[in-house]
Amino acid sequence: MYIAQPNRVSRSYTQRLVGAPSAVFPLLCPVREADWIEGWNPISVLTQSGVAEPDCVFVTAATPNDAIWYVTRHEPAHGFVEMLKITPQLTACKLSIQLRAVESGSEAIVTYSHTSLGPEGDAFVEAFTEDYYREFMLDWESRLNHYLSHATALRAEDS
Repeated sequence: MYIAQPNRVSRSYTQRLVGAPSAVFPLLCPVREADWIEGWNPISVLTQSGVAEPDCVFVTAATPNDAIWYVTRHEPAHGFVEMLKITPQLTACKLSIQLRAVESGSEAIVTYSHTSLGPEGDAFVEAFTEDYYREFMLDWESRLNHYLSHATALRAEDS
């Protein structure tokens, strides 16, 4: 048996979104993300309802292996969703998003926690810096706000 200290990094960011939590929450879904993320196209989505729900599983293309996502908590009334993302030989990740209403719409506290699963994961964890994460979150925030304002995805030529 091999037991070791995890090589892990956690990052949180608070997005400011122009929509109310009730408008934002349904978009935090592997199916609905295609509405606001240009090029988003999961390989498969396993769901009873056709959208995100507890125990929804979806697969996305990733390197070195496709990533398997599992929705562990899906609480629309509380504006909370949590999922696990396993990319074999790279990382095990927990993603949580907590929405809350504010005067101008909503805030989303988005937290990614990556744990390395080997040498490639170690490199990924090292590169998952605060600066990288902030840029990733700003892009996501911009895409969501564009969709919430215009009901269309932000295209590369628009940004």
